[in-house]
Parts: sequence; C-alpha cells; structure tokens
Amino acid sequence: MEFFKIRRDIPFMENALIFNVISLLTFLAAVFFLFSRGLHLSVEFTGGTVMEVSYSQPAEVEKVRTTVAGLGFADVQVQNFGTSSNVMIRLPAQKGVSSAQQSEKVLSALKAADAGVILRRTEFVGPQVGEELATDGLKALAMVVAGIMIYLAFRFEWKFSVAAIVANLHDVVIILGFFAYFQWEFSLAVLAAVLAVLGYSVNESVVIFDRIRENFRRYRKMNTVQIIDNAITSTISRTIITHGCTQVMVLSMLLFGGPTLHYFALALTIGICFGIYSSVFVAAAIAMWLGIKREDLIRSAPRKDGDPGDPNAGATV
Repeated sequence: MEFFKIRRDIPFMENALIFNVISLLTFLAAVFFLFSRGLHLSVEFTGGTVMEVSYSQPAEVEKVRTTVAGLGFADVQVQNFGTSSNVMIRLPAQKGVSSAQQSEKVLSALKAADAGVILRRTEFVGPQVGEELATDGLKALAMVVAGIMIYLAFRFEWKFSVAAIVANLHDVVIILGFFAYFQWEFSLAVLAAVLAVLGYSVNESVVIFDRIRENFRRYRKMNTVQIIDNAITSTISRTIITHGCTQVMVLSMLLFGGPTLHYFALALTIGICFGIYSSVFVAAAIAMWLGIKREDLIRSAPRKDGDPGDPNAGATV
C-alpha cells in the first residue's frame, strides 16, 4: 500500500556525513549528561514505600495524587491497580522517616478527604531490590542487543549487523540522555519503552536492508550509493504510514494517558523519531562506509566439474 510514489530517487547518502556528524555530537552530548547528571530513578530502583488503598467508589486518581503531593512528597506515583476503586501509591524513601510513618501520614490525609478509604497493604521496597531490577534491566538490554546482532548477521551480513546495532544504541543512548538532561523520572515503564524502541528501530532497519539486498539483485548497473538511495526512497511511503499510525497512538497516550503513562509515551515518542532518522542516515550510511557490496549479499552458486569455465574441465589423466 502506497499513498504516493516518488519517481526520482532522493540522494540521502549525498549528505550522510553531515547527518552522521550531527548524530555523533548528539550522542556525545547524551553520554555527557548521563555521566554528569545521571538518571532520576523511580521508587522501583531507589527504594521506598508502596501502598495500596481501596475506595467504595471509583477513585479520583488526580485528586489522590494532589493530596499526597501536598504532604511534601516529591515524585509520587499514583495509579489505578486492578480495578477503578483500588489505587497504588509509591512514595520515595525519606531520611529519618520510616515506611510505617510515611504510610500512616498518607492514610490520614486520604481519610481526611474521604473517610471511606481503606488501606489494603503497605510494604517497603528496599534499595537492594532496586539494584536487582537495574541489573536485570541491563541484562535484558544486553540480551536484546546480542539477539539483534546474531539475527542480522544470519539474515543479511555482518556489516549490516554492526550498522544496525550502532544505530539502535544511538537511539537508546539519546533517549537516556533526554531523561538525564531534563531529570525526567526513569521507571520500569520507561525501561520497557526503551526495549520496545530497540525492536521498533531494528524493524525499520531490516525493511531498508531487505530492499537494499533486493535492489542488488534487480539493478546490476547501479553502484552501492544509488542502490541505497533507491531502497530508502522506495520505502518512504511505508515508513510514513507505519510510523505515522504508531505515533498517533503514542501521542494519544502522551496527551490523554495521564501521569502514569506520560514518561512511557515520551520515551516512545523520542525513540520513534530518532529510530526513523538512525535507520536512514546512520544504519544505511555505516553499512555503506563498511563497504557493503553486491557480492556480500548474492552468493554465486559453486561450479560443478565439467561446467564451462572449470579449469579442470576436459582434463585427462
């Protein structure tokens, strides 16, 4: 399905060096902010108090969030849990204040606003649990990266594998750099969005790589640069449809999903935008600079004894 068809190939690779210099500078800035400011980790990673309260009617989550924030707690997470009448509250740890004191203070404020609120459970999430989550998250990220490299190396060629991983890590680091610079809260939901962006970005790269391989078989007289430009140009319509529809859904979560989905949708928005950019200007350009050529993707069939051109054909003993 195509909304439009471009008749003339766009010379993307003509300005590949300029765009990759911009990407490198953006990447280095993201790394700098990650080391200088660090990520603003949520309760899941740093430890804190988790409360579950229940109301007799559907809870007004925004009202609960305002009540808890009015007690002086920063970065409070409030969301529905299970049903519309159950609410989960995550409170960051405070020095000199125990988990029991935090939950008692919050419950008193909630009861003052609605006497029918009931405390279902309260528990303390220690920093050791948060450290374990961070470690598991890094392991998951490493496994995804390794899986993508292996898949692309078998599906295409090792040069494409290297190009795709560089482009995908470029997207991930830039997302983390945004969160470090603006000190947005980094939660498990954001980590899930980062992993989703990895898969989403590699999908776009695979589509372009597959078209490059197809073009090498179809157009014998084109050089590598022309092959890549044609591959990217011919997939633009598909890119606009796919990413446009996805971005509409993500923007709906960003604008109307409330604080619970805000940073999750924000990470996806940044990842989708940079994913398109990196697949076109980073992954394809790196594959070009690594020297991808027709012989890398099209294996000639081995000659049999007696075939024309066989040096041993017709030889006698």
